[in-house]
Amino acid sequence: MSESPNAAATERRHLTAAQRNAVAELLRVSPVADELGRRFAKAGHELHLVGGSVRDALLGRLGDDLDFATDARPDDTLRVLKGWAEATWETGRDFGTIGAQRHGIRLEITTFRAEAYDGVTRNPVVQYGDSLLDDLRRRDFTVNAMAVSVPDHVFTDPYGGLDDLAARRIRTPSTPQESFGDDPLRMLRAARFVAQLRFAVDPDVRAAMDAMATDLDRITAERIRDEFTKLLCGADPVAGLRLLVDTGLAQRFLPELPALKLAIDEHAQHKDVYEHTLTVVSNAVRLEGAEGPDFILRLAALMHDIGKPATKAVDQAGRVSFHHHEVVGARMTKHRMKELRYPKDVTSEVVKLVALHLRFYGYGRGEWTDSAVRRYVADAGDLLSRLHKLTRSDCTTRNRRKAAQLASDYDALEERIDRIAAEEDLARVRPDLDGNAIMELLGVPPGPIVGRAWRHLKELRLERGPLDRDEAEAELRRWARDEGVI
Repeated sequence: MSESPNAAATERRHLTAAQRNAVAELLRVSPVADELGRRFAKAGHELHLVGGSVRDALLGRLGDDLDFATDARPDDTLRVLKGWAEATWETGRDFGTIGAQRHGIRLEITTFRAEAYDGVTRNPVVQYGDSLLDDLRRRDFTVNAMAVSVPDHVFTDPYGGLDDLAARRIRTPSTPQESFGDDPLRMLRAARFVAQLRFAVDPDVRAAMDAMATDLDRITAERIRDEFTKLLCGADPVAGLRLLVDTGLAQRFLPELPALKLAIDEHAQHKDVYEHTLTVVSNAVRLEGAEGPDFILRLAALMHDIGKPATKAVDQAGRVSFHHHEVVGARMTKHRMKELRYPKDVTSEVVKLVALHLRFYGYGRGEWTDSAVRRYVADAGDLLSRLHKLTRSDCTTRNRRKAAQLASDYDALEERIDRIAAEEDLARVRPDLDGNAIMELLGVPPGPIVGRAWRHLKELRLERGPLDRDEAEAELRRWARDEGVI
């Protein structure tokens, strides 16, 4: 717990040179802040940049979203914004927040609050406050409990957030027990900050997370999902994931992850499948490239082996196997993502990657025909690039010779895909005859027969590659005779 300020002089300090430079940069990027501050002052209200905006300005990573706090109520805020903001929205009004846009900058202006949970419900009870200091006290962490008034630029840091920012330390303005009791999601947010900002949690915060992990059960799946998604897309997701597992938080919403500690990897190159999985996540992050965090790839890397505990078997010689763990894992992934309320399209892509991640193994034994390569590409579809990265990430053996062989095998597979793709349209594997041609040749109307014929021709296309028109028609007639269609 941070010590409460004991004098006004320690509550509000004018900016030091470093702070002044940071806020000057903030205002250079967004001159609308001072302009808006003058409008609030003219209306008799305070306005302060707060929370993440101040933290990110001091870290040099400010975006185009600015957060403000004010003593004005939402209706007062709307009156101040009228005629000035290019757009306003009230989706957060129930929480005292009014949104606005000006010169491409998104603004969120929130009435001073003192929100808390009653220990039973899953959503916060919003209570308006009148004091900036009270508002800062109810915030999650000290690094988010700093403010800069606009337009006069008075810096307020009653809980030592600036020192914690310099130390890259996560503490709470009030006691961790009080803070997490008000909103248990803050425990998950602490892990997210570890992943996003590479901060470390204070020992008292860590102890409270250990003791209060079950309180996360009070939080809606949607709020947990959103925090977890941000964590996984952080600069160092593995650090955040370790904290979730070590504190027991993962057990509350992602029990499949700690369960991996129970399954020994069959390659005997890792202490357990859990460590292997975290290594795969790290590898996937490195392979993402300049396009930035790929949530679907990262989650597939995290979930790719969750079917192993359920499929673990030990033979008489003591060898461990996990037959069909990719099938079981895909089913478990679908269930977990449904529980966390992920969209169906996102779930479908992650599930497919988990199901396909083991397909490559065996290629190096020379068993793959061109048909097998076509099916690999067709089954992956738009996810082929991600499947390449996931498969390469899954190679975590410490045996340099074996690692080099696997990498060489996959290089060969990608080269083979490129060669076949140059000869055929692998990105769009379709039958050589379309539905209209099938109906014309067979003399049948639209219906199930056309669908069956189309699927047969697609199988031929995958097996033999492109057929010319005469071959395709002959194959269609042969199938129709065998099926009794003609």
